[in-house]
Amino acid sequence: MTATTTLTADPSSQPAIVPREKLDFDLQGDIPKYWFGSDPFKTRFFDAMSTIFPEGERFFISCVRDFRDQVTDPKLKEEIRDFIRQEGQHGMIHDQFNQRLRAQGIDVDMLERIDRFMLFGLLRKYNSAKFTLAVTAASEHMTAIMAHSFCNRREVMEQADRRMRAMYTWHAMEEVEHKAVAFDVMQKVAGVGYLRRMAGMIHVSIGFPLHVFLVTRYMLKLDGHRWWKRPAIWARGLWWLYKPGGLFSSVLGHYLAYFKPGFHPWQDGQMASYRVWLEAFQRTGDPVAAGEAVQASAA
Repeated sequence: MTATTTLTADPSSQPAIVPREKLDFDLQGDIPKYWFGSDPFKTRFFDAMSTIFPEGERFFISCVRDFRDQVTDPKLKEEIRDFIRQEGQHGMIHDQFNQRLRAQGIDVDMLERIDRFMLFGLLRKYNSAKFTLAVTAASEHMTAIMAHSFCNRREVMEQADRRMRAMYTWHAMEEVEHKAVAFDVMQKVAGVGYLRRMAGMIHVSIGFPLHVFLVTRYMLKLDGHRWWKRPAIWARGLWWLYKPGGLFSSVLGHYLAYFKPGFHPWQDGQMASYRVWLEAFQRTGDPVAAGEAVQASAA
């Protein structure tokens, strides 16, 4: 089966937002330090994102909650509730994995303090609730389109440990389920205009990769990779990300769609891989098995 995207704005194509709790990814198991094909950059790039997610998810929840009391649409109210529960679970699972990073000597507590200061001590403190909601909607778009890159092409995650692949696949699928919630609150409730929406996306487009790269740099240095070896590690890693058909460049069209004045997240519809994941998870109750089903179905 080829995992493709069906372009449709049909509301009936929207999946239910289902908070899934008590999932077991065997994160206490024998996962290698460099779990992504023994590649330091690929592993630490994803590990860096994992350290950002817990505080990031709390930030997203706070920004949507700012407007929850103004919501009158019962459907949107329910979606907000389930969005909050899903994001809370994402933070909890990544907290579990981050314990492994602590055991490797990564100062996760320090990284989270920095995240907390940047998101709550600066961004939320000195900007309007409308702007931070625009940042949240843009971030949700970025994570949703990354799901297309992770899950639609077999080679992207083929060399990853199956448990880690399953964790990121689950996270990606739930990002797809709730990808329009913050956007709908921003448009229908907060009344955020086009320019503020674009400002939020520009902020995320610069700030998110820069922050991930800085954390990746810290991790690679702490791992003991000598300064004269790190440029080659970075060169290979950046090529993997940005080469034609790479992790990021392959979803450039999805990214740029956000800049269209009439954009809505569900114009991109569902991924076929989402339906594969959902069927496998409903049948087995095992997120690792569901992740393997997606990997096997990818093009």
